[in-house]
Amino acid sequence: MGGCVVRELIGSHDLLFVTLDTLRYDVAVECLADGRTPYLAKVLPGGVWERRHSPASFTYAAHHAFFAGFLPTPVTPGPHERLFAARFGGSETSGPDTYVFDAPDLPTALATAGYHTVCLGGVGFFNPATPLGRVLPGLFAEAHWEKAFGVTAPDCFGAQIDRLQTIVDGLPANRPLFTFVNVAALHQPNRHYVPSAPHDDLATHAAALEYVDGRLDRLFSLVTGRGRPCQVILCSDHGTLYGEDGHTGHRVAHESVWTVPYADFILDAR
Repeated sequence: MGGCVVRELIGSHDLLFVTLDTLRYDVAVECLADGRTPYLAKVLPGGVWERRHSPASFTYAAHHAFFAGFLPTPVTPGPHERLFAARFGGSETSGPDTYVFDAPDLPTALATAGYHTVCLGGVGFFNPATPLGRVLPGLFAEAHWEKAFGVTAPDCFGAQIDRLQTIVDGLPANRPLFTFVNVAALHQPNRHYVPSAPHDDLATHAAALEYVDGRLDRLFSLVTGRGRPCQVILCSDHGTLYGEDGHTGHRVAHESVWTVPYADFILDAR
């Protein structure tokens, strides 16, 4: 888990949790090996993605698990101590280094600890136009979604960072910040990242990741520019399928859906 002890960082560090929605592990690893994601190559611990299994096969379920402390699970035999966890009897993966909280979810716990909590949604489960789309954002003190953040917007990630810039500019420097960003670029449709591509496929999925890599430097510079270090969690919530075994999309029990890239690390304050 990158050697970090989140329990010891609460209050002194900002936190950034980024889900690269729908990013496949195999595509992430291939892009890294081919030099197509140079910024990730610099920041990932050891320059590699960790292979993990998601707790769910689609966004809504996976994020409920994440916010309760069930991040993607290492593929090696466990038990594996978790970074953070909502307290409940019988937990076998909470240990001495786990940040255990008496709240149903991480945003609520961090708000109680004095953090300003911000959600920048991407895919439709963060669109507040429907009651379902207000459930996950409703865990945060401040939540934003607009069409420019969504799956059809080619610069969705850039638009989210623009909004975060405005939030950071208006937040007192002494107020710790928990930022959650759900990045929609990898999710279908992603063919707009390859000019003239007739349909979504693994190539357009990879091109979407290249686009995201090109914006991460700005995001990380922003969250480290408040005078305190930042604990980062960066992962996919699930993979997706482009015709494998006859499947398109996700919410199915398939290796390419369950297997996700994961990393956590600390960025020093600028």
